[in-house]
Amino acid sequence: MVGSNDSDGAERDAQEPGPLIVTEDENLLDDLLRLCAAAGTMPAVTHGGGAGSAGWDSAPLVIVGEDCIDRLRGVGRRPGVVLIGQQPDDTRVWQQAVEIGAERVLGLPDGESWLVDRIADAVEGDGRPALTVGVLGGRGGSGASTLACALAVTAARQGHRTILIDADPLGGGLDVLLGGEREKGLRWPAFAESRGRVGGGALADSLPRLHALRVLSWDRGESVTIPPTAMRAVMSAARRRGGIVVVDLPRRLDGAVAEALVQIDVGLLLIPAELRATAAAGRVAASARTLLRDLRVVARETPGPGLPDGEPARLLALPPVGTLPWDPHLAESLGRGIPPGAHPRAPLSRFCTEFWARVLDGPETAHPCHQGRGVPGAEVGSRSWLDEGGLS
Repeated sequence: MVGSNDSDGAERDAQEPGPLIVTEDENLLDDLLRLCAAAGTMPAVTHGGGAGSAGWDSAPLVIVGEDCIDRLRGVGRRPGVVLIGQQPDDTRVWQQAVEIGAERVLGLPDGESWLVDRIADAVEGDGRPALTVGVLGGRGGSGASTLACALAVTAARQGHRTILIDADPLGGGLDVLLGGEREKGLRWPAFAESRGRVGGGALADSLPRLHALRVLSWDRGESVTIPPTAMRAVMSAARRRGGIVVVDLPRRLDGAVAEALVQIDVGLLLIPAELRATAAAGRVAASARTLLRDLRVVARETPGPGLPDGEPARLLALPPVGTLPWDPHLAESLGRGIPPGAHPRAPLSRFCTEFWARVLDGPETAHPCHQGRGVPGAEVGSRSWLDEGGLS
Protein backbone atom coordinates (compact mmCIF):
# COMPACT_ATOMS: atom_id res chain seq x y z
CA MET A 1 0.00 0.00 0.00
CA VAL A 2 1.40 3.37 -1.04
CA GLY A 3 -0.18 5.65 1.56
CA SER A 4 0.72 5.36 5.24
CA ASN A 5 -2.16 4.89 7.66
CA ASP A 6 -2.30 5.82 11.32
CA SER A 7 -4.18 3.51 13.65
CA ASP A 8 -6.56 6.22 14.77
CA GLY A 9 -7.19 7.45 11.23
CA ALA A 10 -5.48 10.77 11.93
CA GLU A 11 -2.16 12.19 10.81
CA ARG A 12 0.71 11.93 13.26
CA ASP A 13 3.17 14.77 13.38
CA ALA A 14 5.27 13.52 16.29
CA GLN A 15 8.88 14.61 16.19
CA GLU A 16 11.14 11.84 14.91
CA PRO A 17 14.15 11.03 17.11
CA GLY A 18 17.21 13.07 16.22
CA PRO A 19 20.84 12.01 15.74
CA LEU A 20 23.31 11.38 18.54
CA ILE A 21 26.29 13.79 18.75
CA VAL A 22 29.41 12.58 20.57
CA THR A 23 31.93 15.39 21.20
CA GLU A 24 33.43 17.58 23.89
CA ASP A 25 34.57 20.24 21.42
CA GLU A 26 32.25 23.19 22.09
CA ASN A 27 32.95 24.84 18.74
CA LEU A 28 32.21 21.63 16.87
CA LEU A 29 29.09 21.09 18.96
CA ASP A 30 27.82 24.56 18.05
CA ASP A 31 28.34 23.80 14.36
CA LEU A 32 26.59 20.44 14.59
CA LEU A 33 23.63 21.88 16.49
CA ARG A 34 23.26 24.49 13.78
CA LEU A 35 23.31 21.84 11.05
CA CYS A 36 20.75 19.71 12.91
CA ALA A 37 18.49 22.75 13.15
CA ALA A 38 18.87 23.26 9.39
CA ALA A 39 17.77 19.64 8.90
CA GLY A 40 14.74 20.26 11.12
CA THR A 41 15.67 18.07 14.09
CA MET A 42 16.96 18.23 17.67
CA PRO A 43 19.90 15.91 18.50
CA ALA A 44 20.93 14.16 21.69
CA VAL A 45 24.42 15.11 22.90
CA THR A 46 26.91 13.05 24.89
CA HIS A 47 30.66 13.08 25.52
CA GLY A 48 31.59 9.48 24.76
CA GLY A 49 32.72 6.75 27.09
CA GLY A 50 30.45 4.55 29.17
CA ALA A 51 27.59 7.02 29.39
CA GLY A 52 28.28 8.00 25.81
CA SER A 53 27.10 4.64 24.57
CA ALA A 54 23.55 5.50 25.67
CA GLY A 55 21.56 5.95 22.48
CA TRP A 56 24.37 4.50 20.39
CA ASP A 57 22.21 1.64 19.11
CA SER A 58 18.88 3.50 18.85
CA ALA A 59 19.80 6.85 17.26
CA PRO A 60 19.09 7.07 13.51
CA LEU A 61 22.57 8.60 13.00
CA VAL A 62 25.65 9.05 15.18
CA ILE A 63 28.00 12.00 14.57
CA VAL A 64 31.35 11.56 16.33
CA GLY A 65 33.91 14.29 16.87
CA GLU A 66 37.53 13.25 16.44
CA ASP A 67 38.20 14.39 20.01
CA CYS A 68 36.06 11.55 21.44
CA ILE A 69 37.04 8.70 19.18
CA ASP A 70 39.36 7.04 21.73
CA ARG A 71 36.46 6.74 24.18
CA LEU A 72 34.37 4.80 21.69
CA ARG A 73 36.74 1.92 21.14
CA GLY A 74 34.97 -1.24 22.13
CA VAL A 75 31.48 0.15 21.55
CA GLY A 76 29.51 -2.20 19.32
CA ARG A 77 29.52 -1.43 15.61
CA ARG A 78 26.40 -0.08 13.97
CA PRO A 79 25.48 1.50 10.62
CA GLY A 80 25.06 5.24 10.28
CA VAL A 81 28.18 6.61 11.99
CA VAL A 82 29.90 9.75 10.65
CA LEU A 83 33.27 10.93 11.95
CA ILE A 84 34.08 14.65 11.92
CA GLY A 85 37.82 15.24 11.67
CA GLN A 86 39.87 18.42 11.60
CA GLN A 87 42.00 16.90 8.83
CA PRO A 88 39.69 14.40 7.12
CA ASP A 89 42.36 13.37 4.59
CA ASP A 90 44.77 12.28 7.33
CA THR A 91 45.47 8.53 7.14
CA ARG A 92 45.33 8.27 10.93
CA VAL A 93 41.80 9.67 10.96
CA TRP A 94 40.71 7.08 8.41
CA GLN A 95 42.18 4.31 10.50
CA GLN A 96 40.22 5.57 13.49
CA ALA A 97 37.08 5.68 11.36
CA VAL A 98 37.56 2.03 10.41
CA GLU A 99 37.95 1.09 14.07
CA ILE A 100 34.51 2.45 14.98
CA GLY A 101 32.87 1.45 11.68
CA ALA A 102 32.22 4.99 10.44
CA GLU A 103 30.64 5.21 7.00
CA ARG A 104 32.34 8.53 6.19
CA VAL A 105 35.01 10.93 7.42
CA LEU A 106 33.99 14.54 7.02
CA GLY A 107 35.50 17.95 7.54
CA LEU A 108 33.64 21.17 8.24
CA PRO A 109 32.67 23.54 6.72
CA ASP A 110 33.31 21.75 3.40
CA GLY A 111 31.00 18.86 4.25
CA GLU A 112 28.13 20.88 5.74
CA SER A 113 25.74 20.49 2.82
CA TRP A 114 26.25 16.72 2.67
CA LEU A 115 25.86 16.37 6.43
CA VAL A 116 22.58 18.33 6.52
CA ASP A 117 21.17 16.03 3.85
CA ARG A 118 22.44 12.95 5.69
CA ILE A 119 20.90 14.09 8.97
CA ALA A 120 17.55 14.77 7.32
CA ASP A 121 17.60 11.40 5.53
CA ALA A 122 18.36 9.57 8.76
CA VAL A 123 15.66 11.36 10.77
CA GLU A 124 12.96 11.13 8.13
CA GLY A 125 13.81 7.57 7.16
CA ASP A 126 14.30 6.06 3.74
CA GLY A 127 10.79 4.79 3.19
CA ARG A 128 8.82 5.01 -0.01
CA PRO A 129 8.22 8.60 -1.18
CA ALA A 130 4.70 9.95 -1.24
CA LEU A 131 2.43 9.10 -4.13
CA THR A 132 2.19 12.52 -5.77
CA VAL A 133 -0.85 13.45 -7.86
CA GLY A 134 -1.09 16.70 -9.83
CA VAL A 135 -4.40 18.16 -11.00
CA LEU A 136 -4.64 20.47 -14.02
CA GLY A 137 -7.66 22.17 -15.49
CA GLY A 138 -8.21 21.69 -19.21
CA ARG A 139 -9.61 25.20 -19.35
CA GLY A 140 -10.40 27.97 -16.90
CA GLY A 141 -13.21 27.13 -14.50
CA SER A 142 -13.01 23.40 -15.08
CA GLY A 143 -12.93 22.67 -11.33
CA ALA A 144 -9.33 21.50 -10.94
CA SER A 145 -8.88 23.19 -7.57
CA THR A 146 -12.10 21.62 -6.30
CA LEU A 147 -10.98 18.18 -7.45
CA ALA A 148 -7.52 18.64 -5.89
CA CYS A 149 -9.08 19.57 -2.55
CA ALA A 150 -11.53 16.68 -2.72
CA LEU A 151 -8.75 14.18 -3.44
CA ALA A 152 -6.74 15.47 -0.48
CA VAL A 153 -9.71 15.60 1.92
CA THR A 154 -10.79 12.10 0.92
CA ALA A 155 -7.29 10.69 1.37
CA ALA A 156 -6.90 12.29 4.80
CA ARG A 157 -10.33 11.08 5.86
CA GLN A 158 -9.17 7.55 5.08
CA GLY A 159 -6.20 8.00 7.41
CA HIS A 160 -3.43 8.69 4.90
CA ARG A 161 -0.77 11.25 5.74
CA THR A 162 -1.64 13.97 3.23
CA ILE A 163 -0.23 17.30 2.09
CA LEU A 164 -2.09 19.55 -0.34
CA ILE A 165 0.09 22.03 -2.25
CA ASP A 166 -1.38 25.06 -3.99
CA ALA A 167 0.91 25.75 -6.96
CA ASP A 168 -1.50 28.20 -8.62
CA PRO A 169 -0.86 31.71 -7.28
CA LEU A 170 -3.87 33.11 -9.17
CA GLY A 171 -6.35 30.56 -7.90
CA GLY A 172 -7.55 32.44 -4.83
CA GLY A 173 -6.02 30.11 -2.24
CA LEU A 174 -6.96 26.53 -1.41
CA ASP A 175 -7.17 27.44 2.27
CA VAL A 176 -10.15 29.63 1.37
CA LEU A 177 -11.80 26.78 -0.53
CA LEU A 178 -11.31 24.61 2.56
CA GLY A 179 -12.61 27.30 4.92
CA GLY A 180 -9.28 27.77 6.69
CA GLU A 181 -8.00 31.15 5.57
CA ARG A 182 -7.72 32.24 9.22
CA GLU A 183 -5.97 29.09 10.39
CA LYS A 184 -2.48 29.70 11.77
CA GLY A 185 0.47 28.42 9.77
CA LEU A 186 2.85 29.41 7.01
CA ARG A 187 1.83 30.18 3.44
CA TRP A 188 3.85 30.28 0.22
CA PRO A 189 5.65 33.60 0.63
CA ALA A 190 7.38 32.22 3.72
CA PHE A 191 9.07 29.58 1.55
CA ALA A 192 10.03 31.87 -1.32
CA GLU A 193 13.69 31.99 -0.27
CA SER A 194 14.06 28.22 0.19
CA ARG A 195 16.98 26.98 -1.87
CA GLY A 196 18.53 24.12 0.05
CA ARG A 197 16.92 21.18 1.74
CA VAL A 198 13.68 21.63 3.68
CA GLY A 199 12.92 19.06 6.37
CA GLY A 200 9.76 17.10 5.63
CA GLY A 201 8.62 17.07 9.24
CA ALA A 202 9.45 20.74 9.71
CA LEU A 203 7.49 21.61 6.57
CA ALA A 204 4.37 19.75 7.71
CA ASP A 205 4.54 21.14 11.24
CA SER A 206 4.66 24.69 9.90
CA LEU A 207 1.58 24.41 7.67
CA PRO A 208 -2.08 24.94 8.60
CA ARG A 209 -3.91 21.74 9.45
CA LEU A 210 -7.33 21.60 7.85
CA HIS A 211 -9.63 18.56 7.77
CA ALA A 212 -6.82 16.24 8.97
CA LEU A 213 -4.40 17.28 6.22
CA ARG A 214 -1.64 19.86 5.86
CA VAL A 215 -2.18 22.66 3.34
CA LEU A 216 0.39 24.92 1.69
CA SER A 217 -1.62 27.75 0.18
CA TRP A 218 -1.21 31.43 -0.60
CA ASP A 219 -1.68 34.37 1.74
CA ARG A 220 -3.71 37.41 0.81
CA GLY A 221 -0.67 39.43 -0.25
CA GLU A 222 0.27 40.55 -3.74
CA SER A 223 3.14 38.11 -4.29
CA VAL A 224 2.39 35.66 -7.12
CA THR A 225 5.84 34.21 -7.72
CA ILE A 226 7.28 30.90 -6.57
CA PRO A 227 11.00 30.64 -7.36
CA PRO A 228 11.82 27.29 -9.00
CA THR A 229 14.34 26.54 -6.23
CA ALA A 230 11.65 27.01 -3.60
CA MET A 231 9.21 24.74 -5.42
CA ARG A 232 11.88 22.07 -5.78
CA ALA A 233 12.77 22.21 -2.08
CA VAL A 234 9.16 22.16 -0.87
CA MET A 235 8.03 19.38 -3.21
CA SER A 236 11.03 17.23 -2.25
CA ALA A 237 10.34 17.75 1.46
CA ALA A 238 6.66 16.91 1.09
CA ARG A 239 7.37 13.73 -0.87
CA ARG A 240 10.02 12.46 1.54
CA ARG A 241 7.43 12.16 4.32
CA GLY A 242 5.57 9.43 2.43
CA GLY A 243 1.82 9.13 2.21
CA ILE A 244 0.07 11.29 -0.36
CA VAL A 245 0.82 14.68 -1.89
CA VAL A 246 -1.80 16.41 -4.05
CA VAL A 247 -0.76 19.43 -6.13
CA ASP A 248 -3.16 21.96 -7.65
CA LEU A 249 -1.38 23.09 -10.82
CA PRO A 250 -1.96 26.18 -12.98
CA ARG A 251 -2.50 25.74 -16.70
CA ARG A 252 0.43 27.97 -17.63
CA LEU A 253 3.90 26.46 -17.45
CA ASP A 254 6.72 28.41 -15.79
CA GLY A 255 9.92 27.45 -13.99
CA ALA A 256 8.22 26.66 -10.69
CA VAL A 257 5.49 24.57 -12.33
CA ALA A 258 8.18 22.70 -14.26
CA GLU A 259 9.88 21.82 -10.97
CA ALA A 260 6.57 20.51 -9.64
CA LEU A 261 5.80 18.47 -12.75
CA VAL A 262 9.04 16.50 -12.64
CA GLN A 263 8.18 15.29 -9.12
CA ILE A 264 4.60 14.24 -9.91
CA ASP A 265 3.80 10.56 -10.41
CA VAL A 266 0.51 10.96 -12.22
CA GLY A 267 -1.26 14.03 -13.57
CA LEU A 268 -5.04 14.31 -13.84
CA LEU A 269 -6.24 16.62 -16.60
CA LEU A 270 -9.81 17.63 -15.72
CA ILE A 271 -11.86 18.49 -18.82
CA PRO A 272 -15.53 19.43 -19.03
CA ALA A 273 -17.00 17.06 -21.61
CA GLU A 274 -17.31 19.78 -24.26
CA LEU A 275 -15.61 20.19 -27.62
CA ARG A 276 -14.18 23.67 -26.94
CA ALA A 277 -12.92 22.62 -23.51
CA THR A 278 -11.25 19.59 -25.05
CA ALA A 279 -9.59 21.76 -27.70
CA ALA A 280 -8.27 24.09 -24.99
CA ALA A 281 -7.10 21.12 -22.94
CA GLY A 282 -5.01 19.94 -25.89
CA ARG A 283 -2.70 22.93 -25.49
CA VAL A 284 -2.44 22.41 -21.74
CA ALA A 285 -1.66 18.72 -22.27
CA ALA A 286 1.02 19.42 -24.87
CA SER A 287 2.80 21.76 -22.47
CA ALA A 288 2.52 19.50 -19.43
CA ARG A 289 3.66 16.37 -21.25
CA THR A 290 7.07 17.87 -21.96
CA LEU A 291 7.86 17.18 -18.28
CA LEU A 292 5.07 14.92 -16.98
CA ARG A 293 5.37 11.39 -18.25
CA ASP A 294 2.02 10.07 -17.00
CA LEU A 295 -0.92 12.35 -17.83
CA ARG A 296 -4.48 11.06 -17.77
CA VAL A 297 -7.89 12.52 -18.45
CA VAL A 298 -10.78 12.99 -16.06
CA ALA A 299 -13.87 14.00 -18.00
CA ARG A 300 -16.40 16.09 -16.09
CA GLU A 301 -20.06 15.81 -16.97
CA THR A 302 -21.83 19.05 -17.92
CA PRO A 303 -25.42 19.99 -17.13
CA GLY A 304 -26.28 20.25 -20.81
CA PRO A 305 -25.44 18.20 -23.91
CA GLY A 306 -21.81 17.22 -24.05
CA LEU A 307 -19.35 14.75 -25.48
CA PRO A 308 -19.84 11.03 -24.81
CA ASP A 309 -17.89 9.35 -22.02
CA GLY A 310 -14.30 8.75 -23.04
CA GLU A 311 -14.42 11.13 -26.01
CA PRO A 312 -12.17 13.87 -24.51
CA ALA A 313 -9.52 11.26 -23.73
CA ARG A 314 -9.83 9.75 -27.20
CA LEU A 315 -9.53 13.12 -28.93
CA LEU A 316 -6.40 13.95 -26.93
CA ALA A 317 -4.95 10.43 -27.26
CA LEU A 318 -4.50 10.23 -23.48
CA PRO A 319 -5.51 7.41 -21.10
CA PRO A 320 -8.87 7.96 -19.36
CA VAL A 321 -9.27 7.78 -15.59
CA GLY A 322 -13.04 8.06 -15.69
CA THR A 323 -15.95 10.48 -15.69
CA LEU A 324 -16.72 12.82 -12.82
CA PRO A 325 -20.54 12.99 -12.50
CA TRP A 326 -22.27 16.34 -12.53
CA ASP A 327 -23.32 17.44 -9.04
CA PRO A 328 -26.02 20.13 -9.04
CA HIS A 329 -25.57 20.61 -5.27
CA LEU A 330 -21.82 21.21 -5.27
CA ALA A 331 -21.96 25.00 -5.48
CA GLU A 332 -24.52 25.11 -2.68
CA SER A 333 -22.37 22.87 -0.46
CA LEU A 334 -19.29 25.02 -1.04
CA GLY A 335 -21.34 28.12 -0.23
CA ARG A 336 -22.34 26.55 3.08
CA GLY A 337 -18.70 25.99 3.98
CA ILE A 338 -18.64 22.24 3.33
CA PRO A 339 -15.22 21.47 1.82
CA PRO A 340 -14.92 19.42 -1.37
CA GLY A 341 -14.82 15.73 -0.60
CA ALA A 342 -16.22 16.07 2.92
CA HIS A 343 -19.67 14.63 2.14
CA PRO A 344 -19.05 10.90 1.60
CA ARG A 345 -22.19 10.34 -0.50
CA ALA A 346 -21.66 13.26 -2.87
CA PRO A 347 -20.60 12.35 -6.45
CA LEU A 348 -17.26 14.11 -6.05
CA SER A 349 -16.45 12.21 -2.85
CA ARG A 350 -17.45 8.88 -4.36
CA PHE A 351 -15.24 9.54 -7.37
CA CYS A 352 -12.24 10.37 -5.17
CA THR A 353 -12.84 7.43 -2.84
CA GLU A 354 -12.89 5.05 -5.78
CA PHE A 355 -9.77 6.67 -7.25
CA TRP A 356 -7.77 6.13 -4.06
CA ALA A 357 -9.15 2.65 -3.55
CA ARG A 358 -7.92 1.62 -6.99
CA VAL A 359 -4.58 3.43 -6.89
CA LEU A 360 -3.60 2.65 -3.29
CA ASP A 361 -5.14 -0.73 -2.61
CA GLY A 362 -5.24 -2.46 -5.97
CA PRO A 363 -3.09 -5.52 -6.66
CA GLU A 364 -1.20 -3.57 -9.29
CA THR A 365 0.43 -1.48 -6.54
CA ALA A 366 2.21 -4.39 -4.90
CA HIS A 367 5.50 -2.80 -5.93
CA PRO A 368 6.51 0.85 -5.59
CA CYS A 369 5.07 2.90 -8.41
CA HIS A 370 7.87 5.44 -8.27
CA GLN A 371 10.55 3.27 -9.82
CA GLY A 372 9.34 3.84 -13.35
CA ARG A 373 7.60 7.16 -12.73
CA GLY A 374 3.84 7.12 -12.86
CA VAL A 375 1.17 4.89 -11.40
CA PRO A 376 1.02 1.20 -12.31
CA GLY A 377 -0.73 0.58 -15.58
CA ALA A 378 1.12 3.36 -17.35
CA GLU A 379 3.15 0.92 -19.44
CA VAL A 380 2.01 0.32 -22.99
CA GLY A 381 0.05 -2.90 -23.26
CA SER A 382 -0.59 -3.30 -19.53
CA ARG A 383 -4.09 -3.83 -18.22
CA SER A 384 -5.29 -1.94 -15.17
CA TRP A 385 -8.38 -0.17 -13.97
CA LEU A 386 -7.03 3.09 -15.43
CA ASP A 387 -6.41 1.64 -18.87
CA GLU A 388 -9.84 0.04 -18.94
CA GLY A 389 -11.75 3.23 -18.34
CA GLY A 390 -11.40 3.51 -14.59
CA LEU A 391 -14.37 5.14 -12.93
CA SER A 392 -16.67 5.81 -15.82
